[in-house]
Amino acid sequence: MRSYQRLAYVSLAALTVGLGGCQGYVKKADFDSAISELRANQQKQQQEIDNLTQQMQQRFAQYDAKIAQLNGRIQVDSVSHFAFNDATLRDQDKPMLDDFAKIMSKNYPQAVVTVEGFADNAGSSAYNVRLGRERANAVRDYLVKTGGMSADQVRTVSYGKALNRQVAKGKSGDEGEPNRRVTLVVDFAGTQAQAQAAPQGQG
Repeated sequence: MRSYQRLAYVSLAALTVGLGGCQGYVKKADFDSAISELRANQQKQQQEIDNLTQQMQQRFAQYDAKIAQLNGRIQVDSVSHFAFNDATLRDQDKPMLDDFAKIMSKNYPQAVVTVEGFADNAGSSAYNVRLGRERANAVRDYLVKTGGMSADQVRTVSYGKALNRQVAKGKSGDEGEPNRRVTLVVDFAGTQAQAQAAPQGQG
């Protein structure tokens, strides 16, 4: 179940209790109104996610990035890759991050983004968790310091060399380069800033 759907159901349950109050029941009109409002909010959030996904697909067509919706979140995969045993952000990855930060900071200032860090299969699990975190932090710092995103918007997590998240299963060295990466996940898009939304064909 999508995250915003779960939130809607939890909100509905709380609203049902609140509407019931001392009477011990909910009026049908109040219940129907609450359902309609929750459905409208759910549809609005999905529309924002669809709009943001479309913007990213158009903007990032020139980059080697895979964009997908997953459980109400937008995942931008294969964003940045790193040298073996290194967490230095490469210059060739910065233009894509610049575009990402520009879209988010100008059009989706309420968005919450998680930078996921990964490593290849060499080394211990504990070491690779630290290395993945350093890579995620390097991208987060770039998005905040250079891209202009708010530090409150961007968080990090490391999956190290978790096999179920590796692109090249069990590979390291040159063959494992696809595993040494970060992924950007938009956990919450928020509402698009209308003042910043340019008409089609402009900007």
